[in-house]
Amino acid sequence: MKIYLAHLSALSTLPQLRKDAICQCLSVAEALRYQRFLRPERAQQFLLGRYLLRHQLSSLLGIPAVEVPLSERPNNAPLLDLKGLPPIGFSISHSQQWVACAIAKDAKLGLDIEVIDPQRDVLALAEHSFHHAQIAELLAKSQQDQIEYFYQCWTAKEAQIKLSAACQELQHLRYSRYPELAIAVCSDTAIACAPEILEVVL
Repeated sequence: MKIYLAHLSALSTLPQLRKDAICQCLSVAEALRYQRFLRPERAQQFLLGRYLLRHQLSSLLGIPAVEVPLSERPNNAPLLDLKGLPPIGFSISHSQQWVACAIAKDAKLGLDIEVIDPQRDVLALAEHSFHHAQIAELLAKSQQDQIEYFYQCWTAKEAQIKLSAACQELQHLRYSRYPELAIAVCSDTAIACAPEILEVVL
């Protein structure tokens, strides 16, 4: 399993010709959706997410990125129709300026990333979102460890929700760190080792 990361600043500093080439990877439906975003940051998150997904699937399938058979679905992740080929699982997540895409063969995935904010009131958020046992464990930790534990639980919860939309089977979880990011990926198959995290150069 691999997790591909990109920062929005990489997109904003690209020459226009390169930006145009990235936009040309989109399907007609994706391009229309991209143009409808009102917030520039949200539009860039969408574009980067679809680029990461299409670029990596293109390498796996040996076809041009624009020909990867992805279909948009309202309020759902895109659908990959491989017509009898072995399945490829994927999940996209974004947090502030970061966008990530997890990909694995023969597995369904749920991915969540969060930019870690040491000033965040994690206790207040945990009281509304966590189980009693998790809250008790959070309170037992030092302030620094509370931040780490909170993001570990938060990203795990979000990744599991994403996977649950596509899979009701037993879920397996891995938590990772990447300088300022908390990363959790959930799978319907066992995750033998930590995912490889790669920052993509556009």
